Amino acid sequence: MATPLRLRQVCLAAPRLEPVVEDLQAILGLQVCHRDPGLIAYGLENALLPVGTDFIEVVAPVQADTAAGRFIRRSRGHGGYMAIFQCDDPRAGQARAAALGVRTAHAIDRPDYQSVQLHPRDCRAAFIELGHSPGGDDRATGTWWPAGPHWQAGVHTAVTQRLLGIALEGPEPAALLAHWAAILGLPADTAALQVDGTAITAEAGPADALGAIDLAVADVGAVCNRAVDRGHRVQGASFHIAGVHIRLHAGLPAV
Repeated sequence: MATPLRLRQVCLAAPRLEPVVEDLQAILGLQVCHRDPGLIAYGLENALLPVGTDFIEVVAPVQADTAAGRFIRRSRGHGGYMAIFQCDDPRAGQARAAALGVRTAHAIDRPDYQSVQLHPRDCRAAFIELGHSPGGDDRATGTWWPAGPHWQAGVHTAVTQRLLGIALEGPEPAALLAHWAAILGLPADTAALQVDGTAITAEAGPADALGAIDLAVADVGAVCNRAVDRGHRVQGASFHIAGVHIRLHAGLPAV
């Protein structure tokens, strides 16, 4: 069974893991399902939080001169770090990207996970990672190695129900969206790229960045109130944390 291209994980970079992870849990009703001890080899620590069957990840440097630390300084703390897509064949995606002049920054080749991380300067807004987790065809019950072996136990959807998509931003948003479409092998669309139930949009901004995450929540007002209580500025139905705007959309009522 072929696995469709899926926006499976959005990674944020922060100078310190806390209080970002604590705030995401308190505001959005999420729970950490996994921390990867292997990231210490890259001078990083992380935490993954399921959003339905997808994930928000936060990474933070724990030593000087890490890629995440350089990203935070270069972006001045604005913009998401990675958009991670699940697919059948990361190497085919790597070849397609290379034909567009997009370099590979890093590759992982494990029995339980293969992935290619494409260079953020060539992707322009953030890292694009293409990953394949054998046994992960079923989105709800399958494997997803980056989130650990028991990620389903961390799923809580009473407050935050699912990932709706991401928004890119830049001086030429239509061109940026078309560039991502070409990298991902998707039909170009000036409005939005549809990726297995999620959407990638683009809007005007001063510099290329992954500027926002769109989430479906049961009660927008209650989430906004918790964001204020945690010291975050709320604008309309969004709040800013770890470099991105979390944009809230009314989903199904909590039961």
